Amino acid sequence: MKVISTNLGRPTPIFWNGQETTTGIFKYPVDQAITLETESVANDTISDRRVHGGVHKACYLFAAEQYPYWKAKYPNLDWDWGMFGENLTVEGLDESKLVIGDVYRLGGALVRISQPREPCFKLGIRFDDQNILKEFIDHGHPGTYVQVLEVGEVKVGDTLELVEPSTNKLTTQEFYKLLFTRKKDPKLLQLALENDALPERKRDKLKRFLK
Repeated sequence: MKVISTNLGRPTPIFWNGQETTTGIFKYPVDQAITLETESVANDTISDRRVHGGVHKACYLFAAEQYPYWKAKYPNLDWDWGMFGENLTVEGLDESKLVIGDVYRLGGALVRISQPREPCFKLGIRFDDQNILKEFIDHGHPGTYVQVLEVGEVKVGDTLELVEPSTNKLTTQEFYKLLFTRKKDPKLLQLALENDALPERKRDKLKRFLK
């Protein structure tokens, strides 16, 4: 896996449900390295820290290979890397192989795969169509957030090198499907509950599905 774009956003005013707010989802490529910090990316915008940023959502990665699919569905948008609000556009990122809890060396940073991205209305605002939320869920390629274990810089051309595989083999894609499927697979549910790389709050919500 290789970084092909580093992306940052500035506060962008938006209107939602009759109220003005701001968003950092409008990210665009920058021509320098970005610094991954413990709860965010330096010089990036996080407008609502209740749902973005923090230890388990410090940096968001999205696969370059998914862009052609979405470009075909939304051909009239002004396309560039960062369209999905990702800080790092990564070539070769495959959610069906990314295991939650795996630790990677990423440029000068050390990161751990933490959880998939769950879309909110701000993705719909970026695409000027709230229908993308369901489409994004159904498509099953959400990208991934990472936890930053060692602060460091990441630049275009840096690679993700696996340094510590997780013993819990729940993939990002499996967990993503588990979140949005009514009938929970008991094996995947148990893996999620036992995976300490996932936020405790998220695991607690899944406990109600235990029989």
